[in-house]
Amino acid sequence: MAELITVPRPLRLGAAYHGNRMPHHAAEDFRDMASHGMDLVVHMLSHTDLDRHLEVMRRLVGMSEDAGLEPWIDNWGLGGPPGDKSHFLSYSPESHVIMSDGRPDPVRVCVNSPAFRQFTREWIDAVAHIGGKTIFWDEPHLPRKSVDGKTYYGCTCERCRALFESKYGHPMPESPDAETEEFGAEQIAGYFAEMTEYSHSKGIRNAVCVMIGTYGMSLSQADRIAALPYMDNIGSDPYWIGRKKKDPGLDVYRFVRSEAEKNIDLCEKNGKDHNLWLQVYSNPRGCEEDIITAADALYDAGARTVIAWGYYGSESNDYGAENPVAAWSRCCEAMARLRGFEHDRRLAADRAAYRKTTKV
Repeated sequence: MAELITVPRPLRLGAAYHGNRMPHHAAEDFRDMASHGMDLVVHMLSHTDLDRHLEVMRRLVGMSEDAGLEPWIDNWGLGGPPGDKSHFLSYSPESHVIMSDGRPDPVRVCVNSPAFRQFTREWIDAVAHIGGKTIFWDEPHLPRKSVDGKTYYGCTCERCRALFESKYGHPMPESPDAETEEFGAEQIAGYFAEMTEYSHSKGIRNAVCVMIGTYGMSLSQADRIAALPYMDNIGSDPYWIGRKKKDPGLDVYRFVRSEAEKNIDLCEKNGKDHNLWLQVYSNPRGCEEDIITAADALYDAGARTVIAWGYYGSESNDYGAENPVAAWSRCCEAMARLRGFEHDRRLAADRAAYRKTTKV
């Protein structure tokens, strides 16, 4: 179990911001975030944004900085879920993930596609253009699907099959096993090794959410990404609402703290910073208090970069909170509590230091 780090990193609080490309409204939203003690905002930069909103996004990033918010840029849907279906595939249909039943995944891109790697570099150039300081690589995962009780995996395209056979000395199997799990994690890490080196060369930091324990991203697989030299910040999202639907008796504090501690341990092991996510979407009406409980659990686990997904209860999405006003209110209350906890911790340390050096 993780212990609170001896010298905690500075507290950073924020929210993901998407669904709005109107600068006059965004300015008000950024001021709202800043007035509630937040100092970080995660902007989405999707393929659609590249085509239709690039200069608007440049304005929004600048406006968020003017409000005192550190801008992170999310690779939202570039290679498929999470986020949008990958629009890149309409330009490069040969880049589809191929599942082990031989069928292409309709929305996901193979990370070994040379065309996709070049496109990602162009996207990083766009991040630099709009003024992004940190790229947030959103939830990389190993593609899976179940059909008639059988599990299939990806990617098994010709490129990946050749790489697999060269490494293991035999063809890829139809069903996932330890070798395919290891191989898939290696390919994701290889993609990020190249892309983070490129973004680092442009003076951009790199953060990732690895979703520990979800979509097949085990701790050992996440460790491959955490160990990359230019991946500066490793995160996860201990979202509880889906778990609570399956287990109504779920202890939100215990679940969130336990999952967050895994992330903190992984970051401490690799000497990296961290990001932990607070679920402010899909919140059932009347259950908004869980947001405060979860935020407390994140802080107690050692989290000092806490980000809400997303702004104003994510009301711009169909998966938004049932009562976004209440969800955002509880989120802001939770963030204020974390600021208070940090103030009290620092004050206690200052008082202890004063007592040691001052005769009473």
